[in-house]
Amino acid sequence: MKECKILIVEDEKDIVELLVYNLEKEGYILESALDGEEGYNKALSFRPDLIILDIMMPKIAGIELCQRLRANSEFEKTLIAFLTARGESFTQIMALDAGGDDFIAKPIKPAVLKSRIRALLRRHPNFTLTDEVNITSYGDLVIDDDAFAVSKGDLTITLAKKEFELLKLLVSRPGKVFKRHEILNKVWGRQVIVGDRTIDVHVRKLREKIGDDYIKTMKGVGYKFNL
Repeated sequence: MKECKILIVEDEKDIVELLVYNLEKEGYILESALDGEEGYNKALSFRPDLIILDIMMPKIAGIELCQRLRANSEFEKTLIAFLTARGESFTQIMALDAGGDDFIAKPIKPAVLKSRIRALLRRHPNFTLTDEVNITSYGDLVIDDDAFAVSKGDLTITLAKKEFELLKLLVSRPGKVFKRHEILNKVWGRQVIVGDRTIDVHVRKLREKIGDDYIKTMKGVGYKFNL
């Protein structure tokens, strides 16, 4: 498998140095730029597999830079992740609408960032990473199947077994409404008799742990996972 090239476009030198230090230890090939204009030129010459962008940058802001990159067919397969302290929902929507593949909130622990990068690279046709852990990410929520663990930003979240299985079911099809009987059959099984109240209790506990924004109630029908 080819070596992965990552371009970091970030105007804070200390953050760049921290990212480069941690990611080089993972075997990635790194380049960096301190403003959007330099970032675009570096992308043209370096041809990265993944670009990590800040949003607030001199010369060319991150969202505009992402749009320019997406307008160039040479970056069609390039993964783009926003790493920013701006966590407002409208900013996330703008970043993803501009062509971003992920939105990562600062501050973030290096270990969590590495997990997010591994999860992103699974979307790239040149990287299978079959020897890595099975990790998926949704916004700032990271789910590690092998470790049976969930984290949000730099916070590790402890879930009971059924809570984890319920979350995994909902995130398996973001936007799909899972009806109550589907949830009961897939999480608890046909041989176990439980009531609708059981689902409600587990959803309430999940919301308490991961936040209210991820799981939406469809009255009289079931639940779905919101991106």
